[in-house]
Amino acid sequence: MPDYLVLVAASANRVYTRATPRLVAAELRFFAEALLPGQVGQITEESLGGVDYLGFIGPDLTEEQLAALGNLSGLHALFRRQGDLLKPLPVSRLNRFPDALVTIPKYQGKTNELLTKLLLNVTALASARPQRLFTGELRVLDPLCGRATTLNQAMMYGLNAIGVDVDQRDTEAYVTFLTTWLKTYRYKHQVERSTLRMSGTVVGRRVDIQFAADRADYKGGRVQRLAVLTTDSTALTGLIKAGSMDVLVADTPYGVRHGSHADRLSRHPADLLTAALPGWVRLLRPGGAVGLAFNRHVAPRDRMTALLEEAGLVLHTGVAEDAFRHRVDRAIDRDLIIAAKPAHPEPADRPPPR
Repeated sequence: MPDYLVLVAASANRVYTRATPRLVAAELRFFAEALLPGQVGQITEESLGGVDYLGFIGPDLTEEQLAALGNLSGLHALFRRQGDLLKPLPVSRLNRFPDALVTIPKYQGKTNELLTKLLLNVTALASARPQRLFTGELRVLDPLCGRATTLNQAMMYGLNAIGVDVDQRDTEAYVTFLTTWLKTYRYKHQVERSTLRMSGTVVGRRVDIQFAADRADYKGGRVQRLAVLTTDSTALTGLIKAGSMDVLVADTPYGVRHGSHADRLSRHPADLLTAALPGWVRLLRPGGAVGLAFNRHVAPRDRMTALLEEAGLVLHTGVAEDAFRHRVDRAIDRDLIIAAKPAHPEPADRPPPR
């Protein structure tokens, strides 16, 4: 069988760069399970000429499979090994917009954009409909969006997304950034602002932005849609349609100053998830998936596992428990956990009953 090597891209973040090969190896396992079930053996870290690679044995990759692998968060190039020679393979990325969309924003506490891309990838691939990641049909929810690195990555992929955060400063800063960015790069777009009400009471604000990477698409109505809700993410029933989202990804608060607000719930992710998860799960389609980043120092993995299972989710066990664990700094021992909502017994393509 063909022998492949992945050249891993360097990150601007020195700490993340050290962890990247191991993290991308775990991410590659998700790609293999979703796209090449039973056809990829062990994934190994190798060094050739002093350069680090990930190696794996697999089948002859189709054009579609190569295009999918091109979206690995840490992939710089893909090769097929032929004896002592490496043959570059053509890979393409889903990117609909320039990389500046995810690299320009800089602020204290920002999640590394490569980690955000990895989390979105593995969560989508753990869902019952992983192909939606590549067809533009995947609907993404980040209920703790902050300044919305996840929404930007969803935009890059051509996806529709909703972000929620209680901090008005963060949501306003993000909307200002995005609308300025769209104007600067001359992308056709439209912004609509509205008030969120429940039973006649104002509970927050909503900004809807529709846009397209191509003027012809915009003119023809082939647009992407992004919504930013400034409201309490533990009370989303009635604000977002139940069963309408394919994946939910969130970087939970780490219990440190730059990653949280002053209130007790947001500083302690276990308390936040206890209050929020039941409502979040109702927003997912059957077969949808949840991916959470968390700090083991303040949220032990067994506690996170218990919370997800209590919410009716099934933990993904395709990789080792510590596969995504990596140190950010002395205060943050970051890990990822992935789970899925049980799939509906009816065919996956059939819409849920009304």
